[in-house]
Amino acid sequence: MALAAPVAAAAQGPVSEEVAVRKVVETYLHGLKFNDVRDFKEAFWPNALLLFVTRQGGLGQLTQEQWYKGFAAVAGKEEQGTLRIASIEVVRDIASVKVVEDYATSRYTDFISLVKFDGAWKVVNKVYTAEKRPNS
Repeated sequence: MALAAPVAAAAQGPVSEEVAVRKVVETYLHGLKFNDVRDFKEAFWPNALLLFVTRQGGLGQLTQEQWYKGFAAVAGKEEQGTLRIASIEVVRDIASVKVVEDYATSRYTDFISLVKFDGAWKVVNKVYTAEKRPNS
């Protein structure tokens, strides 16, 4: 998995904003791949929410701190799987990114919302779903 794309010194415009968004999302993916909370803290706004559907069918929500605790036992351990950006859409100072994470027994699909404020792109919201892989 390529975790960092070269960032060209392009003029401000849609292409350079997409490159900047991609860089933030790749930081997030690196955090997932290596269970590195520091990468999450770099990519996410501190008050970003993580939303998902629970096993009981209700809406689940995690704060950043709750989410980070789930990585404590495996910090630094490389996950075996393929993580990729499936799509990016940027409109002025907002962006939406679809991420797909394929592991041996599951697939996660994330929809990530980013906002550019104070001169930087940050993930402000993540909704995700998980599905078991066939024969797992």
